[in-house]
Amino acid sequence: MQRRDFLVALAGLGVFGRDAAATVEFAPVLPGRRLSFPADHGAHPDFRIEWWYATGWLNWPEGGSPLGFQITFFRVQTGIGKANASAFAPRQLILAHAALADPALGRLRHDERSARVGFGRAGFATDRTRVWVDDWRFEQQAGSYRAVVRSAEFAYALNLVPNGPPMLNGSAGFSPKAADPRHASYYYSRPQLKVEGMLTLAGKTRAVSGLAWLDHEWSSEELPPGAQGWDWIGINLADGGALMAFRLRDATDAALWSAATFRQADGSSRNLPPTAVIFEALRQWRSPRTGIAYPVEWRVRLEQRLFGLQVLMDDQELDSRRSTGAIYWEGAVRLLEDEREVGRGYLEMTGYGEKMRLG
Repeated sequence: MQRRDFLVALAGLGVFGRDAAATVEFAPVLPGRRLSFPADHGAHPDFRIEWWYATGWLNWPEGGSPLGFQITFFRVQTGIGKANASAFAPRQLILAHAALADPALGRLRHDERSARVGFGRAGFATDRTRVWVDDWRFEQQAGSYRAVVRSAEFAYALNLVPNGPPMLNGSAGFSPKAADPRHASYYYSRPQLKVEGMLTLAGKTRAVSGLAWLDHEWSSEELPPGAQGWDWIGINLADGGALMAFRLRDATDAALWSAATFRQADGSSRNLPPTAVIFEALRQWRSPRTGIAYPVEWRVRLEQRLFGLQVLMDDQELDSRRSTGAIYWEGAVRLLEDEREVGRGYLEMTGYGEKMRLG
């Protein structure tokens, strides 16, 4: 990726604050819009930022320690060159992160890709999930998703098969991030994705299987005033249900806004209001590379139920300064209730170093 593309990527994600894109009018997120499938599986290029975010746990057929995996594709409308007909104009960018959490190594293996849309190097589809950059891709194929990543340290080709319709977060997919409804996204999840595929490590390719989670979210607004970052979990419950919960927090770690969605094993869902969702950090781990301290043990209260989060390993920090500019913690966790494992999924924590900026 050329340096100009890199700077454009940071501008598109708002890392530089107000930028050349500030004068561009992006599509708004409005309450009352009903998500429609399969169309809303595809890209929404009129909105400023969008991501497809798949995480999961992988198991070896012969047993042994499980692994965590992540693949995320970002689509960014930069607001630059919108009226320019040239194919070189960086109107849309695709940025991608991939990671593998291996307790035997004790840290993440991760990589990233970035490119402007055009010339076949990167792109997206609007009628279904299909997004790619170079030889990395994430796409729908005949009732499943296909994730392909090739990196110097690892590679995988995985099929992710849904077991039901999308789980709509917030109010039918309209997900507020503050009391002001301007700060919102369209947001749905695909939990309980059955995973089968091949994983390459140390030059050896082996079959893996497991369960995964997919989030698809798009918006045009920046984070609410005072927001430093967020803490988020997506958990596949052992009974076949699912849990998504998040909080936005300020620079003092106080919650600004919280929300959660529970999906029962029968497919019914309910959403919890901000007052019913409480995150409490219990233990910190400090990165030896960046010096950033992240909470790696949590207590999460959802109404009258109390859960614990146990990380697969402490060091799951992802440094994406070559693409989105962010350093964040993204890792595999177990969900505990009464000291018993009741689910597995992923925890994401942003803004523990520099303030997270989107929009």
